[in-house]
Amino acid sequence: MFAAERRQLILEMVRANGAVSLRELARVVQTSEVTVRRDVRALEAEGLLDRRHGGAVLPGGFTRESGFPQKSHLATAEKTAIADLAAGFVEEGEAIVVGAGTTTQELARRLARVPGLTVVTNSLLVAQALAHANRVEVVMTGGTLRGSNYALVGSGAEQSLQGLRVSRAFLSGSGLTAERGLSTSNMLSASVDRALVQAAGEVVVLADHTKLGSDTMFQTVPTDVITRLVTDEPPAHDDRAATELQALADQGVQIAVAGGPGAGHATGQPGLDGAGDRRGPRRDVPLPGQRRSHAPGATGGAPQLRSAASMSESPGGGRVADLAPRRR
Repeated sequence: MFAAERRQLILEMVRANGAVSLRELARVVQTSEVTVRRDVRALEAEGLLDRRHGGAVLPGGFTRESGFPQKSHLATAEKTAIADLAAGFVEEGEAIVVGAGTTTQELARRLARVPGLTVVTNSLLVAQALAHANRVEVVMTGGTLRGSNYALVGSGAEQSLQGLRVSRAFLSGSGLTAERGLSTSNMLSASVDRALVQAAGEVVVLADHTKLGSDTMFQTVPTDVITRLVTDEPPAHDDRAATELQALADQGVQIAVAGGPGAGHATGQPGLDGAGDRRGPRRDVPLPGQRRSHAPGATGGAPQLRSAASMSESPGGGRVADLAPRRR
């Protein structure tokens, strides 16, 4: 494929999806990420798109929201790895909330195997993934259906969450920065996500590396409210993604990286006691290039709705290393 043909195809993909990772672009145009990065730079110089950490977006600073058909085909391997790791943080008998998104849909498919689980969600896709799970109770919010992402939004969804208390919330979004936290492109979705956060004892964000450093219009979860980020292995050349991860760690966010050869298991989280109370600023954060293997911890618990679940966590995979916040 000639350079002009590649760049035209790249431009069409970005226009159709709003944001596309370099990995996905390289796969579609059947070339290396180095070549795609060169093409993206050339298109950016012409003002046709903007580069972001590990990908390209529509020009204008803020990415627009893609519809579900486009999102479902983006970073599929990364989302699968993130969902595998995030599912390991959920225990038997726990009560959680799961927000809308293609990554949380992948998580829901894995939660179907957790007995005694109660899942509160505003996502039809999450509910569908759990519909045939024998020992999982699904609670849907009310609200108005937003067809682009099959989620219930509006005052009905927000009111149905009032008075609810669960152990943790699993959320995704359109962008994540250390400065603003998690954000999305739609005001109604952001408002419901904030209500989900209010119902949870802790907040777990699921975001692949292409979202690191991206900023969208409506803030959903400020950085100081995010307990943990589950993300994928950034490319070795993506220094800006690594910088963003360090900045999030400096803000006190626990970070778990999924994927990569030799991924192990994390069994404990310093700085958290058995009741989930924070005792200090030290967090378990993955440091690229370092690996530590652990044996998976046992899970247990009665199948009941709890206002706060045990914090003894045993993720199903990934890498964790101690990385203390930088001294200021």
